[in-house]
Amino acid sequence: MSASTTTLISNIGSLVTNDPALGDGPLGLIENAAVVVEGDRVAWVGAAAKAPAADAVYDAGGRAAIPGFVDSHSHLVFGGDRTKEFNARMSGQPYKAGGIRTTVAATRAASDEELAANLAKYLNEALRQGTTTFETKSGYGLTVEDEARALRIASAQTSEVTYLGAHIVSPDYAEDPAAYVDLVTGEMLEACAPYARWIDVFCEKGAFDGDQARAILTAGKAKGLLPRIHANQLSYGPGVQLGVELDAASADHCTHLTDADVDALASGNTVATLLPGAEFSTRAQWPDARRLLDAGATVALSTDCNPGSSFTSSMPFCIALAVRDMGMTPDEAMWAATAGGARALRREDVGRIAAGARADLALLDAPSHVHLAYRPGVPLVSAVWRNGVLAV
Repeated sequence: MSASTTTLISNIGSLVTNDPALGDGPLGLIENAAVVVEGDRVAWVGAAAKAPAADAVYDAGGRAAIPGFVDSHSHLVFGGDRTKEFNARMSGQPYKAGGIRTTVAATRAASDEELAANLAKYLNEALRQGTTTFETKSGYGLTVEDEARALRIASAQTSEVTYLGAHIVSPDYAEDPAAYVDLVTGEMLEACAPYARWIDVFCEKGAFDGDQARAILTAGKAKGLLPRIHANQLSYGPGVQLGVELDAASADHCTHLTDADVDALASGNTVATLLPGAEFSTRAQWPDARRLLDAGATVALSTDCNPGSSFTSSMPFCIALAVRDMGMTPDEAMWAATAGGARALRREDVGRIAAGARADLALLDAPSHVHLAYRPGVPLVSAVWRNGVLAV
C-alpha cells in the first residue's frame, strides 16, 4: 500500500480506541464507527456518518473493532517442546524453574533455520488471533554463541527483543553461579547487546537472587539496554521493588506481592505485567489484578508464550482468564492486553486506534469486545490489519 492510498473501514459496530478523548469511558468506545487508514498509520477515527472519502472502502459488517493486541512477554526462540513435563505436572508433579534446562538442550541442538521457522510459526499463530506487536526473549541458549544467535533470529521479526541470558544459571556453571553472572554481564552481554532493546532477569528462588539481578540489570543499562524483570512468580522476593527502583518498564508475573510491592508499583513507572497462561498451565495461584488496579498500578496482560509453563499464543484466552479468575472487568482486561502492553514496552504508537497511531487493528465476529471474555475459546478474530496492511 503506497503512502498516498487511503482505506475507509466503515460500518464498525463498536470501536475500542483506548483514547478517552475520542469516545466513551477509558476505552474511548465509539458506536457505529469508522477508521481511515493511510499507509501504515491511522489517519482518522470517528462516527461512520462523518467519515471522509477514501480510495477504498472495507465494510466491517457491524463487527466490533479493537486495537491489535500488544503481547509484551514471550519466549519464542526455542527448540523442542515439553509435553512430557506438562503431562507429569497435570498428573500431580509440581512446577519448578529447572524444567528450562530441557529446552536449553533442545535449543542448542537446533539449527538457525529450525529456530527461525519455529518462531515464524508461532508469530503467525499469534497474528491470526489479533496480536500485531510482540516482544520475545532469548534465554534458552545460555552460551555466548547461542544467546546471540537467538537474539539475531528474533530481531529479524521484531524490534522488541530482550536479552535474557539470566533465565537460569547455565547447567555448564551449576557449581559456580558467580562465574555465570560474570559471563552474563560481560562477554555474553557484549555479544548480545547489538541485537536487543531490553535486558531481563528471572529473579526467583532457583534462578537469580536480588543482588545477582541488580548486577545483571545494571550492567545491561550501562550498555544501553532497558530493564524488565521476571518478578515474584513462584514466591515472595525482591524482584518487584528492584524493578521499580531501576525504572524497569515492567515487572512480569507479580503473583506473590506484599503491600510494599503493590505500593511500589502504584507509585513508580513500572507496569505490572500479569501472565495468566502460566498460572493456568501450572495450576498455580492467580495474580490479584484487582488489588493492583485498586491501588492505582498500571496492569498489562501478556501470554508468556513458552514451551514450559505457558504454551499459548492467545491473548483472547488470557483476557478470559483475567476476567474469570483475576478480578478484572472485561474493559480492564481489554485495555491491559492492548494499551497496557504498549505501556510495558514504552510505546505510544501501538495499543490504540487514533490519528497518528500505527494502523494495527482487529475485527471480531462479535458486536462487542466483551465477547472476548464472554465466549472463551471461540476464534472471534476475523480480520487483522498490521502496519496498515490487511494481514489476516
